[in-house]
Amino acid sequence: MHRRQFLKTAALTALTPAFMRAGSASAATTTESVIVLDSGAASITLIDKATHRVTRSFPVGKEPHHLMLLPNGKQLIVADAVGGELNFLNPITGTYEGRLPGIEDPYQIGFSPDRKWFVANCLRLNRVDIYRYDGGHKLQLAKRVPLDTIPSHMAFTADSQTVFVSLQGSDAVVALHLPTQRVLWKMKVGKATAGLWMTPRDEHLLVALTGEDAVVAVDWRRQRSVKRIVTGRAAHNFRSLADHRHVLVSNRLSNTISVVDMQTLRKVEDIHGLRPGPDDMELSADRRWLWTTFRFAREVGLIDMRTRKLVDVIRVGRSPHGIYFHDRAPFYDNLPYAEQRPVRVGAA
Repeated sequence: MHRRQFLKTAALTALTPAFMRAGSASAATTTESVIVLDSGAASITLIDKATHRVTRSFPVGKEPHHLMLLPNGKQLIVADAVGGELNFLNPITGTYEGRLPGIEDPYQIGFSPDRKWFVANCLRLNRVDIYRYDGGHKLQLAKRVPLDTIPSHMAFTADSQTVFVSLQGSDAVVALHLPTQRVLWKMKVGKATAGLWMTPRDEHLLVALTGEDAVVAVDWRRQRSVKRIVTGRAAHNFRSLADHRHVLVSNRLSNTISVVDMQTLRKVEDIHGLRPGPDDMELSADRRWLWTTFRFAREVGLIDMRTRKLVDVIRVGRSPHGIYFHDRAPFYDNLPYAEQRPVRVGAA
């Protein structure tokens, strides 16, 4: 079988073994791990969520950056950009469970809210790959969409009709229509567009500018910027505070995290005293603890959200990027919270 034919076949069928293994673990006999992707070390670090101690580190792929839960909640996908594959972990323990080769350059990944589409931003290849997802065992490539340089982050509308992609090397954002896989529009926003966030009711698209010190609120229906929110140097990524009103913004060069009010489009406060390069964030289910990767410090930090203070720092691998743990607060603000609750491994 030729290599091209093999990869095409793999993309259609290779998810099945990983899904079949997903239901074999029991949540009752496992300890919850904080899963950290060390993109510069090509490894994963597991931290005991209760004790904050590193329990294990193991190699995965060549450059794991981002991760997300499968729609059924039973496995965690780790995207290996340079290795061109998806890896699968137990979402509670972090145990490695399988891989899917033949997914080219998956830097950032996402499922549409209706779970019909799987999108991969191919950062080095300057394109977005859109796959049909059957909700079970298969990914089927629908279209490769060539774009301008460095497609980075993404956000979806709640109706699953549109996915927005930041073009970090082109200072722009592009809108793609998922049912037809065509480009709807592209607009310049600011220097080095990175993280994207949809506010409740899909009112505004928030765009973090890593090349500046701000987040821009975009009226995406009229394709115009409506507000510039100064946060901090190298504003980069978002995480909901799970109150349907506030979103966190990590500022890589200010070493701060800003709290932004999505109704008034104003910054409320900054969290100071952090380590260099705050990036991805994850919030505990009780909204008390915020875990953050510090990409420039090779560390993960724990912030007490009652006091807004950094209370613990854990040493991990080089350039920690994505972070996840299973018992987390709802992530999105433009989707019904009932659709975001994790499914326990082994449950229906």
